[in-house]
Amino acid sequence: MRISLLGYCLAGPFIGLSRSIVTFFIAFLIWGAFQGSLDVSMNAQAITVEARAGRRLMPGFHGSWSMGSLAGAGAGVLGVGLGWSLSEQLLFFAIPFVLGVGWLTTRMIPDGQIPVIHSPEHSKRDRWSILQKAILVLSAIAFADMLCEGAVADWAAVYLHGTLHTSAVIAGLGYAAYLLMMMTVRLVGNRVMNRFRVDVALPLLAIVGVVGLSAGLILNRPASILVGLMCLGAGLALVIPMVFSACGHIRNVHAGTAIAMVSACGWSGFVLGPPLIGGIATLTSLRTALFLLPLLTAVVVAATATAKSLRGS
Repeated sequence: MRISLLGYCLAGPFIGLSRSIVTFFIAFLIWGAFQGSLDVSMNAQAITVEARAGRRLMPGFHGSWSMGSLAGAGAGVLGVGLGWSLSEQLLFFAIPFVLGVGWLTTRMIPDGQIPVIHSPEHSKRDRWSILQKAILVLSAIAFADMLCEGAVADWAAVYLHGTLHTSAVIAGLGYAAYLLMMMTVRLVGNRVMNRFRVDVALPLLAIVGVVGLSAGLILNRPASILVGLMCLGAGLALVIPMVFSACGHIRNVHAGTAIAMVSACGWSGFVLGPPLIGGIATLTSLRTALFLLPLLTAVVVAATATAKSLRGS
């Protein structure tokens, strides 16, 4: 956690100092590597805290991430308005965050206290078959979920502005509405997930996303698209938190190892989503391409309702 945090805060400012596409790419690559390490270590620690508390807390942690994401976007807008460069903005935040969050890491639970659940049989063959099935299922759910997130991040504003001809302000509200609804559901998610079964709550929420976005695209009006994006944000809000939480209940594997594998598949979906939507849109239309999102969310409905690894958590 400490190494990732320090590297993340130090690497960020170099992006704004890049003077060529090569150095820009290298700086971004290093920054992303530290961010990925920080992401895995934070979620592994969250599983440890959940185990000690004896209740689900992951949705609230991810709600805090959503709050930070929105706050960072707002701070970036303010920084641009004040005439600050990207490096100046990142340095301004990096110094107090390294000191503040670095101090908070001294309060974390030692890594050795993360529970590793062992199966009764210890043969390598049985252990591998159990791990392979559980991790593949969780990875597939994460991939489908984050492909939708990446597509919304890159194409929501384009569709509203370019296809429905809304103003730039209205177009910008699309992704903001999606994030706000996701953050809201995550912040109340601890109470929801401690009251209802995972294989009931997650599919029901995902159905809201399927129906809402499908209806929005069928009606094809700016207001319906905004409402549809909000429904999708609500429908997918708790999927990744509960998938990561389930990584702590896979037999014979350390939580951090499981999270690293599942997170890698999730971020692959986030990266592949936008070009996939763009490719389909080139062959058909952007509206047709966006119907892939409720289709993938329907896959999430079925997967979260039947995944044994989620029910076991």
